[in-house]
Amino acid sequence: MLDIIIPLLSLIALEVILGIDNIIFISILADKLEGPQRNKLRLWGIFLAMILRLVLLAFISWILKLDHTLFTLYDIEFSGKGIILILGGLFLIYKSTKEIYHKTEMNNEDSVKTSKKSTFRQLLSEVIILDLVFSIDSIITAVGMVQQLWIMYTAVIVTVLVMLVASKPISEFIQKHPSFKILALCFLMMIGVALLAEGLHFEIPKGYIYFSMGFAFLVDIIQMKAVKKNA
Repeated sequence: MLDIIIPLLSLIALEVILGIDNIIFISILADKLEGPQRNKLRLWGIFLAMILRLVLLAFISWILKLDHTLFTLYDIEFSGKGIILILGGLFLIYKSTKEIYHKTEMNNEDSVKTSKKSTFRQLLSEVIILDLVFSIDSIITAVGMVQQLWIMYTAVIVTVLVMLVASKPISEFIQKHPSFKILALCFLMMIGVALLAEGLHFEIPKGYIYFSMGFAFLVDIIQMKAVKKNA
């Protein structure tokens, strides 16, 4: 029994950690929309993340082939997975850098005009791109942890339920605290760099990344309480 429970819980924990990145990205994009559409984008983003993972699991033999070397350039081996991670990392770095610029360098009127240009379909397409990148990465990682397909399906479904419960509080927290929005964007930039590095075979241990993110979050919490106390 433990041979099933331990891999299942480990895989769920991994999927939840990767799911946090999704939630942060979706929450920041949803902030560009008005009231009801924010929740709609958040729910659609999480739902599509689940569908993509389940569909990709059905084609798991094809997904595993993405890990095979396609060509070598400057002594670096490029696989299908590597190319997807590189493109996803560059996209995430671009989006987070662009959002940080809008929130720090542009004035309020320009920022409002820019956000109004964003449509639900456009933002949903950006969510789908990142869902696809994270889905492929998590599935290939999952195969290295467990062999039973039903455990992977179970982990994906449980993770999506956890994401649905956690997404609204995380989204509301980010919206209420502008300083955390910038921190969240910096997190996404860090994840983008990690994806880019992984695609180029420069592995950055995920434990280091999430510890750094957790520590930065704790510092921001302490700073926020100190500012409130002195206000």
